[in-house]
Amino acid sequence: MKILVFDTCLDKMYVTLSEDNKILSSKIVTNQGNKYHSAFLISTIKEILKANNLTPSDLNAIGTNIGPGSFTGIRACTTVARMMAQQLNLKAVGVSSLEIISKINTTEKPTLVALDARKNCAYLYLSGEIKGAVQLDEIKEIIAKNDYFVITDDKLQQNLGGISYQQGEYQLGEILAQLTFEKLKSGKTKWQELKPLYIQPPGVGGNVAHLVK
Repeated sequence: MKILVFDTCLDKMYVTLSEDNKILSSKIVTNQGNKYHSAFLISTIKEILKANNLTPSDLNAIGTNIGPGSFTGIRACTTVARMMAQQLNLKAVGVSSLEIISKINTTEKPTLVALDARKNCAYLYLSGEIKGAVQLDEIKEIIAKNDYFVITDDKLQQNLGGISYQQGEYQLGEILAQLTFEKLKSGKTKWQELKPLYIQPPGVGGNVAHLVK
């Protein structure tokens, strides 16, 4: 099964081609001048397919990051994924950026991912689940109660500790490809079910600590 995955939600664009769980090609694209990296998505897809002597009709499935992340990036990759899956009759899978980033952890420690959501909140991923947009003070309390492997971004690292996914050379496109291959076995592969994941921060005084187990 030939699988094309792409991610324009984060600070870099990732495009990866795999055959089942074997990576064939993977490319990372950064912003160039005043052009956001998602502007190069279609050209990068064409480049990778051509390098592997494939056409879009040779693909069997599409995988994409559905967010949270850049609004423009989320809209770009989900739109392209839905369009390609519909026109080519491909299976389609969406994966959260929080789940993708969580796979950076190769230790035995439980994973906690917290990405900036503004308004003194972070998008929280814990115990394999998205917990929503949580106040930073609540996240600090959660971190203090257990020895988590904390993954965050450049903006929150100083506040929450741990590592920033933006600082390492992590192959997030390849991680997305692996997760897509696994999720294709679930049966939920219709392009109509592929939708952007927009998580709204809680209102003033909102408390979602009860969501955290």
